[in-house]
Amino acid sequence: MSKSLVAYFSASGVTKRLAERLADEIGADMFEIQPETPYTDADLDWQNRNSRSSIEMNDRSCRPAMRTKITDMAQYDVIFVGFPIWWYREPSIIDTFMESCDFSGKSVIPFATSGGSGMGSSGRNMAALAPDAKVSDGKCFPVSVSGKELSDWAAKWL
Repeated sequence: MSKSLVAYFSASGVTKRLAERLADEIGADMFEIQPETPYTDADLDWQNRNSRSSIEMNDRSCRPAMRTKITDMAQYDVIFVGFPIWWYREPSIIDTFMESCDFSGKSVIPFATSGGSGMGSSGRNMAALAPDAKVSDGKCFPVSVSGKELSDWAAKWL
């Protein structure tokens, strides 16, 4: 049986609730991907092109610093990585996370929350950052997704 991890970034708490439900359903460990400098409401104002999130998302090389890193990734076979969709892809801090870990030989499964868009280029982007891992396209879930639906979805990798 595979040992699994649910790693997630949540700016408003929505993705955190989904990640907690997934981890609970599948018996996975959890890791919160936290920025070294937390995002404020002003930072998250996607309508302001000078907001922190807008600036980060417009610079594909941007890698916001993480508060902590995983030191024991070797124990996991399957890593579910959760995040909100920003600008039709994963937030830049997810790119930081992907580059900070050795995912060689592991299965990485993105999952996301969104106000209306799908996964966009997230799976492709994450696969490019972890070339020695098997990265799936992932899935975007509504906030109301049931625990059973999450566990049924996750079962194909466990």
